[in-house]
Amino acid sequence: MSGTYAARSALAQLTLTRFREFLREPEAVFWTFVFPILLATGLGIAFRSRPPDTAKVAVLASAPNAERVRAALAADKAVSVQLLDDTAAATALRIGTVAVVLVPGDSGTASYRYDDARAEARTARAIVDRVLQQASGRKDAVVVRDEYVRERGSRYIDFVLPGLLAMNLMGSSIWGIGYSIVDARRKKLLKRFVATPMRRPHYLLSFLLMRLALMVVEVTVILSFGVLAFGVPMRGSLVVFLTACLLAVLCFGGIGLLIAARAKTVEGASGWMNLVMMPMWVASGVFFSSSNFPARVQPVIQAMPLTAVVNALRGVMLQGQGWSGVAGDMAIIAVWFTVSFTLAVRFFRWR
Repeated sequence: MSGTYAARSALAQLTLTRFREFLREPEAVFWTFVFPILLATGLGIAFRSRPPDTAKVAVLASAPNAERVRAALAADKAVSVQLLDDTAAATALRIGTVAVVLVPGDSGTASYRYDDARAEARTARAIVDRVLQQASGRKDAVVVRDEYVRERGSRYIDFVLPGLLAMNLMGSSIWGIGYSIVDARRKKLLKRFVATPMRRPHYLLSFLLMRLALMVVEVTVILSFGVLAFGVPMRGSLVVFLTACLLAVLCFGGIGLLIAARAKTVEGASGWMNLVMMPMWVASGVFFSSSNFPARVQPVIQAMPLTAVVNALRGVMLQGQGWSGVAGDMAIIAVWFTVSFTLAVRFFRWR
């Protein structure tokens, strides 16, 4: 019993030491708590809900009936129109000032100049054509009406906040743990522990326990900011959400331990960390949906731990999924943790 108590006391002291090391690094506190809030603020403002954009169109001034066509287009609020000569219109189209150049012709004809590879140009062409046809007397065969639906959960900030939280959990866990261990090895601090009764699992577990405690504060700060500042919804169970975050910290912490198990220099460890995290930053759906990638690489993307964490957090927050809805993603996260931590304990060396 005394041996078990001593082991627990040693683990508690090691974990407390990890907290002290973290709090003594202002940069670590900034990147863990402040930076994700600043990033969420910037993205939330940049991609906030705004009125629909107007179709920017230029009417060729030298064309027949140019002024009449311009007046017809100007009467619609969805169109921003201006008269330009041929040179100015070509320049405006080339630099993107306008999306479409309309060239009215004789006898009710017209032509559109635009880049069909640009989505906004295709949209502007459709809007301008609708306005022009209606101004010429066209009647729609089907009478339709618009019903606007604006709900929390469909905005970009709702989509990106779970991704930012997952990315922050990954970065703080891998970088925070990996850098600390490699820096201690570089300073010859780890070799001194060889002569002590400290066990390798206890030393490594102290980093994970510290990150788990910080996770509670980290998630609370970022999630509260999203809810209070932007009204981001939490439609699912908070218990399921926190469980997914807990597994994420264990998973990414295990990966950080594995990277630092043998690395001797900070530069070498940084290279491995970037090599591991960069593909997940790009492909795991933090800033845009991972479904944008080809179907043949989807099995690899969906097996990435960050993808599983992002899917789980979004599923709980935006879709209200419960245990069954995120069970597959949690299983992927748990497997990554089990494998990485087991290998880290096996390969870890004090020297």
